[in-house]
Amino acid sequence: MKLKLDRPLVFFDLETTGINLMQDRIVELSVVKIFPDGHREVKTRRLNPGMHIPEEASAVHGIYDEDVAGEPSFEEIAPMLLNYFADSDLGGYNINKFDIPMLINEFKRVSMEFPLDGRRIIDSYIIFCRKEPRSLTAAYKFYCGKDIENAHSAEADTLATVEVFMGQLEKYDDLPDNPQELHNLFNQRDPSWIDSTGKFKWNGKEPVVGFGKNTGLLLRQIAVENPSFLQWMIRADFPDDAKQIARDAIGGKFPRKEVDNGQQNDD
Repeated sequence: MKLKLDRPLVFFDLETTGINLMQDRIVELSVVKIFPDGHREVKTRRLNPGMHIPEEASAVHGIYDEDVAGEPSFEEIAPMLLNYFADSDLGGYNINKFDIPMLINEFKRVSMEFPLDGRRIIDSYIIFCRKEPRSLTAAYKFYCGKDIENAHSAEADTLATVEVFMGQLEKYDDLPDNPQELHNLFNQRDPSWIDSTGKFKWNGKEPVVGFGKNTGLLLRQIAVENPSFLQWMIRADFPDDAKQIARDAIGGKFPRKEVDNGQQNDD
């Protein structure tokens, strides 16, 4: 199927110093610009983030401080980049959750706006999830070759999940055969999360807000300057552990991160 375009479509991906949208910075930007006539331009640009690239980030993308020491800052390329994206739709993989917000924030930091109004956004991750369902029923069919009887009863679903797991172990020879290694590879909990869903996160030793317009702001600062935000969290539909952190913060009690063993306790 040939893609029909009435204006350029820019697929892009970012490598960054981390995943905190408010504090982290872009270290590499790669774009593929597809034009209506079918021809493509591929451009990649490394950037000096003006901060240390954490070792854990470098371990993922292979970019270290010395690799970007002589590269331009985002501010230096921002006008050119804004012009390059002008009148183009956007594409990428999971860009709605990370790449687009990160790019918008980078432009904001240099007093420029990256407009989304009128742009069409194509996220291949969303297409993948819609076209290849990730439900237990779909997984059971894929790995076990049969349909679940009495689907959505707790026992049937639990038994099917065990069969799916055993089927995965059989299908993928490179999967570890012990729980510790499986946990290390596939546990999705971000180590920076303080509560179970990451509504509050660690920034070094300090707890910060991990979502919304207050992302990256110190919890101590929020408790003093914007306690209504925490009161709203307590009233709204948030997990109990996040609500408890908000309650404690209003009362002047904040999580404490233990340096020696990575555990956290309340003050």
